[in-house]
Amino acid sequence: MIHVCSLARLHETVEHTGARHVVSLLGDESHLVRPRGVAPENHLRLRLHDISAPLDGYIMPGEEHVADLIRFVRGWDRRSPLVVQCYLGISRSTASAYASVCALNPRRDEIGIAQALRRASPTATPNIRIVALADRLLGRDGRMVAAIETIGRGNFAEQAAPFRLDLE
Repeated sequence: MIHVCSLARLHETVEHTGARHVVSLLGDESHLVRPRGVAPENHLRLRLHDISAPLDGYIMPGEEHVADLIRFVRGWDRRSPLVVQCYLGISRSTASAYASVCALNPRRDEIGIAQALRRASPTATPNIRIVALADRLLGRDGRMVAAIETIGRGNFAEQAAPFRLDLE
């Protein structure tokens, strides 16, 4: 299973879930300390900002970021949970968790995954650029983007509550 959380809740989420693999999607936040029990090779750090169009001084999610994410989750042994985190636990992390479930279950329906995401987190507002890049890399022919559009924008929150997204 995949757990999603904010930077502020990372350590407690890893401890609570027993996760041994972490994906961190952060921009300029350099104060990230890898959680205890997570080996360096099991911690993917993707440096990117929560934007969907170019903006001076910011790192837009790119194909290489999403390809690294897909490669990492496909290499995850699934013996313990995976935690995906971004600064607020609302956009980059939810898009990446959604993309991860799609990557690990090529036959699972995109709308079903998106609806499971919405049920798990009323605040989830997946970064559409990350979703679109994953859609293309996974050969989902626009279905991932369309599915995320059906769940709409999540409820406003200053920080999301941690949640779980099942693989099956």
